[in-house]
Amino acid sequence: MMKKAIGLSAILFGLLTACSAQGPSIADLPTAPESQRVDLAEPTFSDPTAVTNPLFPIGELQRVILLGTVDGLPFRSETTLLAEAKPIEWNGRTVETLVSQYAAFSDGRIHEVALDWYAQADDGSVWYLGEDVFNYEAGVVADTDGTWLAGREGPAAMIMPGNPQVGDVYRPENAPGVVFEEVTVKSIDQTVHGPLGPVEGAIVTEELHMDGTTEGKIFAPGYGEFLTGAGGDLEAAALAVPLNALGGPVPDELASLSSAVRQILEASQVNDWSSASVSLDAVLAAWDSYRTGTLPRMLEAQMSSALVKLVAAVDAQQPPETGQAAIGVAWAALDFELRHRPVSEIDLALFDLWAARVGLDAAAGDPANVAGDVATLEWIRDRFVHTLASADAERINALLADLRTVADAEDLAAAADIAAQLRDQLRGLLG
Repeated sequence: MMKKAIGLSAILFGLLTACSAQGPSIADLPTAPESQRVDLAEPTFSDPTAVTNPLFPIGELQRVILLGTVDGLPFRSETTLLAEAKPIEWNGRTVETLVSQYAAFSDGRIHEVALDWYAQADDGSVWYLGEDVFNYEAGVVADTDGTWLAGREGPAAMIMPGNPQVGDVYRPENAPGVVFEEVTVKSIDQTVHGPLGPVEGAIVTEELHMDGTTEGKIFAPGYGEFLTGAGGDLEAAALAVPLNALGGPVPDELASLSSAVRQILEASQVNDWSSASVSLDAVLAAWDSYRTGTLPRMLEAQMSSALVKLVAAVDAQQPPETGQAAIGVAWAALDFELRHRPVSEIDLALFDLWAARVGLDAAAGDPANVAGDVATLEWIRDRFVHTLASADAERINALLADLRTVADAEDLAAAADIAAQLRDQLRGLLG
């Protein structure tokens, strides 16, 4: 499904050649001549947080979802523009930067989170001023490899020229020994198959990494990073808002699906399989009706896969599997709802889903997944808490801090109890 849905595959995969993985020094890498680089002049920033470059419009993108496969497992990332700018001291001046939260999930579990800092120069080029990286293993931060800051580990780095041309070379990360990427523009003005049809004006690039490997990337107007891949890995844009947003309320069929799948989640945990079966029929009927419209193709594939798992779990009357599968369907449904609802409302609903998952993982006796659930809740909280009344924000923050404490202590019963309190707190806030 993935390869069929994405254009320019021949161009892209022609670029996905692997160099030596022995970790050569930068001097040993096949870097481009300095004469090809377009990132050597010092940028000026008069209005740095107005990031509107069409090929990297981070200031206009509220949420981007990428789906694919990495290391043989389902991959998902959510990129979210955060509310507050971050000032960064670089080259004797203060540059205000936009903060973008990148959250990646492997097989549905937290894998990496990064806080990225971007600014647009007066010539329309976009510059990367660093990132805080958190790499997760078994639900906890294993390392912060990839973290860097302009002026500390290296210079500010161009991540997109103002008007990229074939042969242009630039370095989105340029702190050898910590991070390094060199990009060469291979083609411009390409048409690619987007989530809802053709997208014109894309560029195809080849990215050289510090370990000597390369990967192909496509950037498309309105989406920014659109497709990336190396070897058997592939990540592609599935939805971007507001670009792919629709006016009007959530369609009745989609609202019915979301409501029914949450009923399955609750019914399965008390072994009420008769109610779960009735609700499953409602979910399938709602999906059959809703999918008759034009849908983002990768989101449609994601939902179809999630429903297969849910049907199998309900038919087998398996409470843990049904609960997890129901969360998968609800998560997929929220991606569709994102086209109709504000991002902050979607994040509140996601927060509720992950709190429910704490209860499921605690019941399964899985402290690693509980820890990962709590980490995910903390990052999602950062995306919407500024929209809440102060009393609600304080209560959620306090409960989440308590949940972190008991999760760290691997007190799973207490974690389930606090997660239930969090869900109670959310009931009056959810739309």
